[in-house]
Amino acid sequence: MTLPPAWLGKVPAVQHELHFGDRGVNCFVERPRSLHALFASAVKSHGRGEALVSANARFTWEALEAQVAIVAGGLHLKGIGCGDRVLLLMGNRPEFVIAFFALARLGAIAVPVSGRSSLPEVAYVVQQCGAVAVLTEAEFWTLVPGLGDSPQLRLRIALNIHPDPDWLNWEALLDGPLKLGLDAAVPVGEEDTAVILYTSGTTGRPKGAELTHLGIVHSTMHYAICMGLSALDRSVVAVPLSHVTGLIAQLCTMALVHGTVILIGGFKAAAFLPKAASERMTHTVMVPTMYQLCLMQSDLDAHDLSHWRVGAYGGAPMVPATIAAIAKAWPQLQLMNAYGATETTSPATIMPPSDTVKRPDSVGRAVPCAELQVVDVNGQPLPNGDIGEIWIRGPMVVKAYWNNPAATAEAFSDGFWHSGDIGRIDSEGYVQVLDRIKDVIIRGGYKVYSSEVEAVLLEHPSVMEAAIIGVPCEILGERVCAFVCIRAPASEKTLLDWCKARLSDYKVPEQWRIVSDPLPRNVNGKLMKKAMRQTL
Repeated sequence: MTLPPAWLGKVPAVQHELHFGDRGVNCFVERPRSLHALFASAVKSHGRGEALVSANARFTWEALEAQVAIVAGGLHLKGIGCGDRVLLLMGNRPEFVIAFFALARLGAIAVPVSGRSSLPEVAYVVQQCGAVAVLTEAEFWTLVPGLGDSPQLRLRIALNIHPDPDWLNWEALLDGPLKLGLDAAVPVGEEDTAVILYTSGTTGRPKGAELTHLGIVHSTMHYAICMGLSALDRSVVAVPLSHVTGLIAQLCTMALVHGTVILIGGFKAAAFLPKAASERMTHTVMVPTMYQLCLMQSDLDAHDLSHWRVGAYGGAPMVPATIAAIAKAWPQLQLMNAYGATETTSPATIMPPSDTVKRPDSVGRAVPCAELQVVDVNGQPLPNGDIGEIWIRGPMVVKAYWNNPAATAEAFSDGFWHSGDIGRIDSEGYVQVLDRIKDVIIRGGYKVYSSEVEAVLLEHPSVMEAAIIGVPCEILGERVCAFVCIRAPASEKTLLDWCKARLSDYKVPEQWRIVSDPLPRNVNGKLMKKAMRQTL
């Protein structure tokens, strides 16, 4: 008999429900019924508790509610209503949070977009989702298309005074005479879309994943339960709020538990450590490289991080040497690997903290309401331990891609989302992700999973980042090429010998690109292997 995961919080009752037509999923019986309800609960139950901290401001939940109500009223006066799509093109700042919850109050749909996007990318999103308004700041003014370029776009709001008279200033929203109270929130259904997040689009145009109120609520509950979060927790957001991790894993989850969100503009280890110490951080979610950069700081011991209780990570494996170094630096810290995607509204699996050291190759086990299965090329379930594509079902899985029925039909079957990830699930329910389907290398008939080779390289003390790609070969079909970012001098021969001692001969990289600069990543932080292939 397989024992349930040792989550840090108690798992509430679950029941089977029908959603999105004929999609049968497991749901928590007791839950908030909307994103606004989640926020309103924090205001009602913990109003005087600290909600939001930035470089220049601090808000209690009551003070944040006051700003949210005023901005919601101002947007209402400008014609923003239920179902309208509104772009949030801002960095990690209080106005993003205020606007986000104001849109939830109105029943409008928030469309967060990364400031690292280009003008054509933003214009595509505006056009594809039919956005009627954009809220942005001076740094990103040039990324916003003109009103004439997008006929449905009727409102552009700037946090700073814009020279164009067609733009509205943020302060004008705050001066609106209409203020909506908590009871005046626009009613929405659980299955209604609350947020549209556009996927990275590494293989074509990005798709707009529809995050529902039902999905957001369940994802936040999964984080709270699995990590044992409460109103005492203080989460430093070092990743963009425009990404599913910052938005759901941190902002919305802290709202659910009535905790505190601490915003920083961008991750720099030298600035992150003192901020985390001074704000008594208890929780954060980062990628493994960020943890490594923190460990490399010469003044690491000067910062008191004794309050840090939960350190979540995802996007890449964390090698045993890094896990051991973290345990030495912060012995109280509970590391928890998490695996998910925009399409799963963040977590599909989380590693119970007691298992992190003994299962570094795994991304954990399914969160309480999730169902995972591994299937063959025909979509048939495979036995435990067999390798295939990972499919995911649950209330947190998005209902569709916005205005893209072809992509929706291709990506979903019987409520399961086809992740495109190759992996396996063992008899105890631990999930291992081996590769993306499109990134599996076939060398002379043998399959090479890039994550396995990358994990070996990351164990070398001189390696900061590693990416494995296949390059065409007339004889073998493909050969293995390694892109490596080093933090200390290391020759090709050194890394080659390291791999030869730890990998089968056909998995050892035959071509190398060793650099000291970070490897290219897209706006969501994913390694851009397509761009690396194009450099060869």
